[in-house]
Amino acid sequence: MIDLRVPVMFPPASEDASRVDSHWQLMLIVGSVVWVVVVTVALVAVLRRRRGGGQEGTEQTDDAPRPTTGNGHLVVGFLGAVVPALIIIGVMADSVLVLRDTGSASSAADATVVEVDGKQYWWEVRYPEQGVETANEIHIPTGQDVRVELTSTDVIHSFWVPQLSGKVDLVPGETNVLTLSADEPGTYWGQCAEYCGLQHAWMRFVVVAHDEPEYAGWLEAQARPAEPADPAEGDGDDVESGPGPASGPVSDVAAGREIFMSSSCVYCHTVAGTEAQGTLGPDLTHLASRQMIGAGVLPNDRESLARWIEHPQDVKPGNAMPGTELEDDELDDLITYLESLE
Repeated sequence: MIDLRVPVMFPPASEDASRVDSHWQLMLIVGSVVWVVVVTVALVAVLRRRRGGGQEGTEQTDDAPRPTTGNGHLVVGFLGAVVPALIIIGVMADSVLVLRDTGSASSAADATVVEVDGKQYWWEVRYPEQGVETANEIHIPTGQDVRVELTSTDVIHSFWVPQLSGKVDLVPGETNVLTLSADEPGTYWGQCAEYCGLQHAWMRFVVVAHDEPEYAGWLEAQARPAEPADPAEGDGDDVESGPGPASGPVSDVAAGREIFMSSSCVYCHTVAGTEAQGTLGPDLTHLASRQMIGAGVLPNDRESLARWIEHPQDVKPGNAMPGTELEDDELDDLITYLESLE
């Protein structure tokens, strides 16, 4: 299970992120040098003034510093105007080159396309060519450009995966595009980078980069519908792995499915292959395969699912999910069903 304590997010893991990182290092070094020079000059000026000053009316000694005149003023003025201008022009030129190198979206005909819709406060993720839909996780193949098409349902959000790319806004009614790529398999944290409301800080997601065979297997698994458990099948043994429910006693899974289908859950959530076809909340068809729930606020385990189902406003105040009142045995069966949706 993923550790929700976010690791260091900034070591670049793609060519675009490396270019952005190099520009940041340039600004950091130049800014530090300028700060040291300015502070040093200021301190020298203060110390010289104290040494050569004295009270009003006292006689000036031969050793006292004398004010700069003539050519000295011209030199100081020239350096004070030209040097900062050259620094600003140099940093701006590098900024333009970074934007040129990283701002173009992939237009390759065979590029993987991922659609991301920002919502308060979670991310809907779709793979239109494969008919796959998930939430708060983006899976990509390593070594390939992935075209990410970004839009928003409600307010302006901002999509940012520091290790893989720069930030791009999600604007209602518009579609912005960026390219994601990862050099190595791994999990890379992302975050909404535009204040969007009460739970902006908990609008997180992960990008999971796979090698090509593993990515193809993930897509194939996600494209399968969730096949509801048949209460008449089995005798309480665990359900075997497959395209349908993959764990838990059959009777408990079936009971949990019945609770799910008879509750208000079906008005907001979809489980492919069942009558649950809600669109307000995340698609739950393969919920058990995800690493976290609530857009990063909790790990995806039984205890967290119970908290989220019963008291979502305590866990993440302001999110759109209402609480659900269930008896303990009903809640236990419902969670068993949800954990079967792999």
